This record gives sequence, C-alpha cells and structure tokens, in this order.
Amino acid sequence: MHLPTLKQLRYLVALNETAHFGKAAKACFVSQPAFSVAIKELETLLNVQLVDRTNKSVTITAIGQRIIQQAQRCLRDAEGLLEIAQDYQSPLTGMLKMGVIPTIAPFLLPKVLPAIREQFPHLELYFKEDQSEKIYHQLMSGELDILLLALPYELKNTEQLCLFKDKFMLASRIKSHFVDPDNYKFGQLDSESILLLEEGHCLRDHALAACKLRKPEKISRFSATSLFTLVQMVESDLGITFLPEMAVGSALLRGTKIRLTPLQENSYREIGLVWRKGSARSDEFRQLAEFIHL
Repeated sequence: MHLPTLKQLRYLVALNETAHFGKAAKACFVSQPAFSVAIKELETLLNVQLVDRTNKSVTITAIGQRIIQQAQRCLRDAEGLLEIAQDYQSPLTGMLKMGVIPTIAPFLLPKVLPAIREQFPHLELYFKEDQSEKIYHQLMSGELDILLLALPYELKNTEQLCLFKDKFMLASRIKSHFVDPDNYKFGQLDSESILLLEEGHCLRDHALAACKLRKPEKISRFSATSLFTLVQMVESDLGITFLPEMAVGSALLRGTKIRLTPLQENSYREIGLVWRKGSARSDEFRQLAEFIHL
C-alpha cells in the first residue's frame, strides 16, 4: 500500500494556508511546477479531488478539507517524533517508567523525588509499584525502563547497580511481652513470634536470609499482605518483625508505639537499580544511580 509522503502533506497544508499555488510553492522552497505536480500526485494516490482550480482562485474541496485536518495531525505527530528523539539526546530527559517495590517506595521516594525534580526538570518520571517478579516481567516486556528494588534477586539478562545497604532492625511494640529489644537473642524468641509479609514479597525472603531466621517454628502462621498490615499487627503486640532501616522516621511508623532497635548481626538487604542488558540508556541510569546513592 502506497502512503502519502510528509512532503506531499506539507504542500497540501501550505496550499490551504495561502490559497495560491505560487505563494504555497514559494513557502515550501520549491518551484511552482514541481509543487503542482506533487499536489496532483497526491490526488491520484488518494483517488479524490482535493482542489478546485481556476485561473484566479484555489478552492479546497470538502473532502480536501477533511484530509487537510488529518494531514495537520500527521505533521504534528511527525514533529513529536523529532521532539522525543531530541529529548533523549540529553541525559535524563523525557519519559522514564520506573518499577518499584512496595517495601521501598514509601520510604525512599519521598526523600529523593524533590531533589530529582530539581536536578532534572525535563525528566518525566512515572512509577509502577508492585512485587519484584511482576515488575521484572514488565521490564523485560518493555513496559518499564528501569527498576528500583531490593537485592539479591534473580534477574536474567539485566544490569544491576547497588545503591546502598539497607540494614534490618528489630521492630517491636514498646514494652512488648515477646522480646526485650536491649537483650534480644533469636534463640530466646517464642514459637510463632515472628511476623512477616506473605509469600511473594521479597522483604520476607531478605529478612529470613539476612536475619538468619533458620528455625521455621519461630515464624508465625499468620502473615501480612502489606507493610501497613504488618505494622498494625506488631503494634497490637501480636509478634515482632524486622523492618528496613529506611523505615526510620517514615510516615508508616509515625504515631505508632513501635520501637526499632538495631541488630548486632550484619543483617541487611541491598537497594539497587536494574535495567535491561544492552539498554541504550545505560549511561543515563548510571548517572541517576550516582544521584540517588545514599
């Protein structure tokens, strides 16, 4: 199927604006005969008459007016393609779709977003919050450009860049009957005293590994579907849990009676950026990583 060229559409729009073949040709920097031939070729291609020609005037036909409206939209869209390409010639401009997990988003984003907006005013940053597995698949399908998540996590065909270590802390209600935070020992915890997020949340897996929670009998049969629910369960003194250090001072814990206590063990997860291997924007992503590195 043969399609009109952008040049032909541009000529037609110019003819509509000037209502004169000579003036339109001059505006398009082409000779009048060549201009007239291009308009005639467009009419032949579309199999409609776009212009009524007389010696003294040019009149656009009814179908010509409709086609001109569409031609104007096509030209604007083509210009938009150039703008998108030009935006991406400058680092960290244009649209960037980032996937982020729920155990990072409420803690880290409020801290770094204002500075990112100030430093990169032409960056349009969109977020999709979901579990690690889901945003990974969206990254590989092209729906997302980059991920902000907790490592380690098996991610094939990606590049990963660690930003910082996020230590785990013991979270318990003040005066909890489950634990004395100042004399915490894992072996002294009662059975089913540890509350965790449900399966599928990487914070659960990282807490189990980093905090060396090797005795399943210590883990409660009841799990939380979200961090908010987990915090409510701990504040009700239904058990204790392990929260990342970035939760300190966050809105999630504000107004609660939960105490966070550092662990003596070297217990942490790594926070990192992940993108598709070979991405044309790798240098940009590394620049972004340097900016939000804590």
